[in-house]
Amino acid sequence: MFVDTAKIFIKAGDGGDGAVAFHREKYVASGGPDGGDGGRGGNIVFVADDNLSTLADFRYKRKYVAQKGENGRGSRCNGKKAEDLVIRVPRGTLIREVSSGRIIADISDKEPVIVAKGGKGGWGNTHFATPTRQTPRFAKPGQPGEEFEVKLELKLLADVGIVGFPNVGKSTLISVVSEAKPIIANYHFTTITPILGVVRMGPDSSFVMADIPGLIEGAGDGLGLGHQFLRHVERCRLLVHMVDVSGSEGRNPKEDFRIINEELKKFNPELAERPMIVAANKCDLTDDEVVEDFRKFIEEQGYKFFPIMAAISYEVEPLLKEIQEQLSKLPPVVRYEAEPALLPDIDELNEVDIKVVNKGGVFFVEADRLLRVLRMIDFNDTDSLQYFQKVLESSGVIDELKKAGIHDGDTVSLYDFEFEYME
Repeated sequence: MFVDTAKIFIKAGDGGDGAVAFHREKYVASGGPDGGDGGRGGNIVFVADDNLSTLADFRYKRKYVAQKGENGRGSRCNGKKAEDLVIRVPRGTLIREVSSGRIIADISDKEPVIVAKGGKGGWGNTHFATPTRQTPRFAKPGQPGEEFEVKLELKLLADVGIVGFPNVGKSTLISVVSEAKPIIANYHFTTITPILGVVRMGPDSSFVMADIPGLIEGAGDGLGLGHQFLRHVERCRLLVHMVDVSGSEGRNPKEDFRIINEELKKFNPELAERPMIVAANKCDLTDDEVVEDFRKFIEEQGYKFFPIMAAISYEVEPLLKEIQEQLSKLPPVVRYEAEPALLPDIDELNEVDIKVVNKGGVFFVEADRLLRVLRMIDFNDTDSLQYFQKVLESSGVIDELKKAGIHDGDTVSLYDFEFEYME
């Protein structure tokens, strides 16, 4: 089954906890603290796999959790970093955050992409030794890894998309110009999944063509199979609009052309501006006058026109050469840029669960909802720092610190960020 959307939950691994340990060695008095740091939790990494062509596997497994980092040990031994969890998806998969809808990554290249970062390991008690605190009996726990629900959306990577009504010959064309073997039959919706084929024009020249199934009137509103697969047209650099010029289905070819263009525009206005070539198929089933009349209709609108008989490859070669020439002048296949996460409004952080613990004069603050905000703060930027100060006040962190008995000059530890408290 062809599946091109899926929702899954991902959670990167938590960082390992820092160790509380003291050096013990014969003839060495008061060896001091030597607890090691915890290891970093595993990242969630997405990578493109050309052996996959569908997101069907994600229908059965919807939760992906990376391993936790190893805890620190004595003798200043740091915990081992956890292995990353690698998730393989078809090339061309977009990853969106469900809660915000923003694009996190476009898995279209060979490079792996870290989508959720593992938590940093906690500090061992070695870090908390001071001239006045020589035997710290506390350490810092590891940070939780990032976690959220994501939507996977497959948008096929094809240079050329063939669009048109059902049964006009799209599958036949792709079968004669490439090695693709779609099912071909004389009934509507024979092709129920997009078909990709590589068209080779020479030793060092080729392009990818996609047969986009199921476009009918109303496809842009979800009728037929069109709405389900129109997303796969969005990346195509060039469209080949195939029309049954003979009207063998009892339809008017001019009306067919208009309807499909309207559906493309309705789904995504940018598609109406995409370069297009018109292929008039089944020329052998009608008169030359009909073909010439349709040619005039198409060329008046500024499109290149190619009458073909796909089943016997008649005049298909000129069409392919025109496709090749146009592709040479067009920009590469669309890649979607990752969208930055937006800092939440201060008002959204009014109700935050906060835990403050005083350990040897260091006030440890835990507030899971603030962790993600903290990861987005640029501490070298004045405006960002002012925003963070307001967050600490509005979320209730400052009030909780006062309740815990904090004084001027005391250290506050908020995950991996430490600062000196000042009234």
